[in-house]
Formats: sequence, C-alpha cells, structure tokens
Amino acid sequence: MKKRVFLTGIILALALVWTYPSFGSEGETAGKCLTCHKEITPGLYKQWYESPHAAMDIGCIDCHRAESGDVDAFQHEGALIATLVTPADCGQCHDDEAEQVQRSYHATAGEILESADAYLAHVAGGEPVAILGCESCHGAKVEIDPAAPNKLSAKSWPNSGIGRLNPDGSKGSCNACHTRHSFSVAQARQPEACSKCHLGPDHPQREIYEESKHGNAYYTHFDDMNLSADDWVVGEDYFEAPTCATCHMSATASLSVSHDVGERISWTLRPPVSVHKENWPQKRANMKTVCAACHSNSFANGHYYQYDAVVALYNEKFAKPATEIMNLVRNNKLLENPAEFGNEIEWIYWELWHHEGRRVRHGAAMMGPDYTWWHGAYDVAHSFYFKLIPEARKYNNAEVNEYIDNLIKNDPMHSWLMTDTEQLKKNIRSGRMQEIYKKMYESK
Repeated sequence: MKKRVFLTGIILALALVWTYPSFGSEGETAGKCLTCHKEITPGLYKQWYESPHAAMDIGCIDCHRAESGDVDAFQHEGALIATLVTPADCGQCHDDEAEQVQRSYHATAGEILESADAYLAHVAGGEPVAILGCESCHGAKVEIDPAAPNKLSAKSWPNSGIGRLNPDGSKGSCNACHTRHSFSVAQARQPEACSKCHLGPDHPQREIYEESKHGNAYYTHFDDMNLSADDWVVGEDYFEAPTCATCHMSATASLSVSHDVGERISWTLRPPVSVHKENWPQKRANMKTVCAACHSNSFANGHYYQYDAVVALYNEKFAKPATEIMNLVRNNKLLENPAEFGNEIEWIYWELWHHEGRRVRHGAAMMGPDYTWWHGAYDVAHSFYFKLIPEARKYNNAEVNEYIDNLIKNDPMHSWLMTDTEQLKKNIRSGRMQEIYKKMYESK
C-alpha cells in the first residue's frame, strides 16, 4: 500500500513538471498558484496557459507579487500579493510601453472625474451609474476597503478603465486593451479591442470605422490580416486594411510601435471648438506615414484638405456662434435654475457640441459619410436653428436677440433662412453658395 502511494506521488510530481513551466527559485510558489487556480478558475488558468507569458515562464506571482508596505498587499496562501496589476508592474518588463502609456491621452482619461461629464452623471443620474457608465471606461481612483485593510473596495473594483488611478501612483490599465489573462497582441490589434469605450452618441469611432471603407476592407479580409505576427508593419506584414491600432499605435516602415495614442493626432475633436494639437504638423506627418503604406501623397493630402474644411465649417458656422449665445445667456444671468444642467438650453448646447458636433468631426476624420452628415452636421444644424436659437429667444433679452438677428440676417452662412428656396437652388447650381465656404478650405 505504501509503495502504491509512493508511486502515485511520483506520478503527480512528474505531472506538475510536465504541466507547468519552470519558474526558477519561485517555482514552488508558482506551481502552487497554478495548481489551485486550475481548479477554482479554470478559464483564467487556460487563458494564461495559452499566453506568451506562460511560454516565457511568467506565472501568477511574477505579476501579482507585492512588497511589504504596499497599501493593497495582503497575505494569500503563503505569498504577499496584490490583486491589482498596474502599468508600473507591467513596466518591470515592458518599460518602454509603460512610459509611453503614462504620457498618453489614455493615461489622463481618469481626469473625467473632474469634468462636466462626471458631474452630469452624478447629479442627473447618480453614483451607481457614474461608476459603471463613466468610470468603467475612463477609469477611477481605486480605493482600499476600510472594512478589509489592504483589500480593494467593491465600489472601485473591478475597474479596467484606461485612465485608472492606481494605489501605486501609476495611471492606466494595460488590460483595457490586452485583456487578462491571455494578454493577446492579436486581440489588441483588432478594432473590437477599442469598442468597449469608443462608441455611442458622443464618440462613435467604432460605428464610424465599421461604415468606412477601411472597416469594410477589414471585416471582409479578416483572415488576411496576419494579426498574430511578431512584427506587424503595415504594407509589409499586412496590407488589406488598417485597424485602430494601425493608424494610432502600430509600426510603419518609418515609425516604431507606440503606446502613446496621441502621437499621430493633429486636431482635438473633444471640446466645443476644435483646435490643433501642440506640434500638430509633426503629428500629422506621423499619421501620413501610415497612409503612405497604401495611398499616394495626393490621396492623403486630399483627405486632410476635406477633413480640415469640415472642422473649420463646424467651428465657424455652429460651434463658435452657439458658444457665444450661451455666454450671452450666462453673462446676462438669464438661467432660471442655479445648478449647471438645470436648464433646458444647457442640455441643448451640450448635445450640440458634445454629441452631434463630435460626430460630424469624427465622421470626417475617419471617412464615415453617414456620421459626417446624417448623424453629424444634419443634427448640429437642426439643434442650432430649431432648438438652441428658439430656446435662447425665450429669454427675450435685447443683447441675445441682437446677436441672433445679426447672425441670421448678415452672416452669409446663416442668411439662407431668409432667402427664397428657388433662389437658393440657383445659388447652389451657379456655385455662388459654395463661394461662402471657400475660406474653409484655407484652414491650416
């Protein structure tokens, strides 16, 4: 009987050796983690087992190891660990990527906690919806549970928001794009990896991409995208279509991979009025190197010519006048209710730029015609002429009415409202109407 037990022990030991990679001096701890998690969280175990981490002998303890004094460190089955794995932890191996993330727009996404978006979610909705509806994408400050020292608070965990504020001072969440525990590069290269957050009424990048020619080419040539390649240079390792990663992060013939997603963006499309980014000519040149893998210089230049014109049109015709109307309303103390968003006109203005205005700009940026017009400029125009202006006129304020009257009567972009339809059609056919917008194409 003892001999049988002894032989069984040998067989089990050998099975562990064959099943798990070798983890050096921490092999015993690593093996213990895997033995347990294979049973209690088999999906997690299988994700890890088929990942590059497993192939390189990187186990649970390598990522979840904590140091004494860490606010989120706790004893677990004989090891000091932390549930949260942060960019600082990932940076122990992926130092360049971690540094790039820390300086990126993604890392600052958690600043929404101080923005009008978060304010509106809290006051008009409530904290639960702000947690799951805003912080789930943007990130939140991860708190420690006061009732369970060193454990994460249920109000802030789980959270894989891209701008998560971590207890160790780092910003971001690598698994927002490289989902745990497979951390697949191929997955992060696909547009679906971005679609948890980049969709919806105020930033519908996913929907715009899907309707664009780029999205059409991707979804109809998915098997040709070579997504699992070690090197993934557009025009060399794949060429059928770009993805979000292609344009904003991945390598080109002359650019290296970067996890700073702002290095190729020349306009800011987020605020009421768009402005160029700092050092925007270089950032635009960076993006054009992506275009150059498949398109001629004249093609890329033509796109930016048209895109810039749409942004200038939105700014000059709608965003700046709408903002001026709101400033006049506020400066004249015409709002009935003291709380921001406590008045109908504030909601109208908000949706005009935050939802509809972003859609027209993103549609133009990503070659999505339906979002440029029907979900974009069409909605902006309707809200401007038939929601914002009528609501502003309700205050019957002389300064507000004078501004609006001058806009409608004297600004050629708006005086169409007071012109006969047949005359407008003649103006379009003759090119006279188009002359009004000629200056839009001169935006630099």
